[in-house]
Amino acid sequence: MKPTSRILVPVCGNSADREAVEMACRLAKGNKSEIHLLYVIQVKRSLPLDARMEPETQKGETVLYAAESIAEELGQEVKTDLVQAREVGPAIIEEARERGVELTVMGVNYKRRFGEFDLGEVVPYVLKNAHCRIFLVRQPFPVK
Repeated sequence: MKPTSRILVPVCGNSADREAVEMACRLAKGNKSEIHLLYVIQVKRSLPLDARMEPETQKGETVLYAAESIAEELGQEVKTDLVQAREVGPAIIEEARERGVELTVMGVNYKRRFGEFDLGEVVPYVLKNAHCRIFLVRQPFPVK
């Protein structure tokens, strides 16, 4: 894999965030890459895009702080961004383009829908539309 200078890690507060941040830090360390952590607040269409959404903003700041703490434990400095958008997938793509990101690292929980593994809506959108490489870190299959 060629060296990258900018890595984007979208975080959402699920258990897969830790592994995604850790992976980004390992990849960045050898290349002295910048890591950008991103939390997207999804704004309902009935509200203006710049609506004040205090509970969501507090959650986003908490999630970003937790992800930043993981990076600090590994000796990696990161930049954090909290954005509001109508849809999460397009917001991730736009942030990656604006920042000149060469790699996006995304954590994915193992979830099932209708008995099948399901990536949800955001991951397939990013995979389909990203201009850069995508690195998925999927959580292991849950053992019962």
